[in-house]
Amino acid sequence: MNNVVIGILGSRLDHGGLGKWRFGRWRPSVSILLQQNFAVSRFVLIHHVDEIELAKITANDMRELSPQTEVVLHEVDYQNPWDFEMVYSQLYAFSNKQVFDIDKENYYVHITTGSHVAQICLFLLTEARYLPAKLLQTSPLKQGEPNASLGTMQVIDLDLSQYDQIASRFAMESLTANAYLKDGIATRNANFNRMIEQIEQVAIKSSASMLLTGPTGAGKTRLAKRIYALKKQRGQIVAKFVDVNCATLRGDNAMSTLFGHVKGAFTGAMSERLGLLREANNGLLFLDEVGELGLDEQAMLLRAIEDKEFTPLGSDKMVSSNFQLIAGTNQQLYERVQQGLFREDLLARINLWTYELPSLKERIEDLEPNVQFELQKIMQQAGYKVSFSQAALSQYLTFGYSAQATWRANFRDLNASITRMATLAEGGRINESIVQAEITRLIRDWQGVSPVDENQRTLAKLLSQQTLQGIDFFDQAQLTEVIKVCKQSKSAAEAGRVLFNVSRQQKTSSNDTNRLKVYLQRFNLSFEGINAINSH
Repeated sequence: MNNVVIGILGSRLDHGGLGKWRFGRWRPSVSILLQQNFAVSRFVLIHHVDEIELAKITANDMRELSPQTEVVLHEVDYQNPWDFEMVYSQLYAFSNKQVFDIDKENYYVHITTGSHVAQICLFLLTEARYLPAKLLQTSPLKQGEPNASLGTMQVIDLDLSQYDQIASRFAMESLTANAYLKDGIATRNANFNRMIEQIEQVAIKSSASMLLTGPTGAGKTRLAKRIYALKKQRGQIVAKFVDVNCATLRGDNAMSTLFGHVKGAFTGAMSERLGLLREANNGLLFLDEVGELGLDEQAMLLRAIEDKEFTPLGSDKMVSSNFQLIAGTNQQLYERVQQGLFREDLLARINLWTYELPSLKERIEDLEPNVQFELQKIMQQAGYKVSFSQAALSQYLTFGYSAQATWRANFRDLNASITRMATLAEGGRINESIVQAEITRLIRDWQGVSPVDENQRTLAKLLSQQTLQGIDFFDQAQLTEVIKVCKQSKSAAEAGRVLFNVSRQQKTSSNDTNRLKVYLQRFNLSFEGINAINSH
C-alpha cells in the first residue's frame, strides 16, 4: 500500500531560510519524508496563492530529500485565513475533487501546520470521511538532541464513535452532503428538500436496501449514482456502481445477467459469466424497473439480499457477493403483488426505505435551477460556453411554468430541450428565435401530433407565444378546428356556413362571414392570414 500525505504549508515552520543550514532545522512538512519505515509515494502540499515561492522552495527540498516522492502543490486563495466558512469551503472543494483509492493507498492528513482554523477544518473533513485518512501530528525534538531535523511523528487513527457529540455540532457536514446528493442544485421545493435530507442520513448511516419510486425521468438513476458517490467518498463502499434496467431482462438472459452462469449452462454459454451481483461485490447495485423482473429472478434476488449468497445458472455451488442494493420503479408494486406479478416478501425486504421522487411538474419551482444545471453540464461536456440571453431565458421559463408545458418525460425532456438549444446556439448564445422554435417542438411532441398534422403546427405559427400562453386549452382546441375549416374553404363565407350551420338557420339575417371575422379578431387572426400561412 502506498502512503499519501495531505498537508498545509507552514508559512513560518516550513520556511527554514535559504541557506544550506535549513536542512539541519526541523521543518514539519519536510520532516515527514525523513521518518524511518514511512515511505511517502505522494505528498499533496496545500498553500496560499501568496506563498507560491516558499511552496516551490519547500517542494524542491522535499524532492531532493525523497526523490521517490511525488510532491503536488495545490493552491488556495482565501482572503481571510481566520474566516472559518471561507477556509472550510475551499478545503471542502479540494477534498471533493480528490480521487481516493483506499484499496491501493493509505491516506494521512498532516495537521501540525497551517492556521488553527485550517487545522480544525482538516480535522472535520477527516472526521466526516470527506478525507478517508488518519491524522499525522509532528513535533520537534528537544533542543540539543541529535537529528534535530527529524523530529517525531504520531499517527492518530480516529475512532469516529468517540466524536459523536463533536460531530453533531457541525451542521455544515450535513448541508454539504445534502447539496452533494442534489448535484449542487439549489432546489426550492420544500418536500423534495426534506426527502433529500432524510436520504442523506440513511445513505450515511445504513447499508440497507433502498427503493426509489416515481415517474420515468424523475431522476432515480441520477440520485442512485449520487448516493453511491457519497458512500464511496466516505469509505463506506470500495467497489463500483453497477446498474441495469430490469425491463431489458428476459428468460435465461435475466438469470445470467444478474446471477451469472457456468460454461455450458445453456445453448450459447461458451464461457463462464460472473453476473452483475458479483460485479457489485463491495459496491452498489442499482436495479431500475425492478417490477419487471420475473418471479424466478425475484426469488433468487431475495435470497441474495438476505444471505448474500446465490447459485449461478447451471451451477450447483453457492457464490457470495456483499453488495448494497438500490431498486427503482415507476410502477405500483403493491398492485403488482395483488396481481401475482411481484413477490410480497421481496417487496417487504426492499421497502425499508422508500422514497417517491416527484415529477418536474410537481416541483416546478425547481425548473430554473435545473435549467442552469443542465446548461452547466452541457458546457463541461462540450468544452465551450453557452448561455441564454436574458429575454430568451425569461421566454423559456414563462413557457416552462405554464399549463402548456406538461414535461411528460420530466428531466429527460428538460435535458433534451436544453441540449438542442445549446447545439443550435450560434456563438454560444441562445436567443429568442431558438427558444420559440424549441417551444413549438415541445408542444407538438407533448400533444402527440404527427409531423404531417398541420393543424397544431399552424396554431403555433399563427399566434405569438405570449398570445398562445394566454389562451385556455378549451379555446385552443376550438380555434384549431376553426383554422382547419378555414384552410379547407375557398372563402370566408364558405367557412362561415360550415361553422355556423345550425345557428345561422335561426337568424332572419345571417352574416356568417362577419361572425367568423369577429371570432378570429379575438386572436388577432384573419381568414386571409390563415390561408396565407397554409400556402407556404
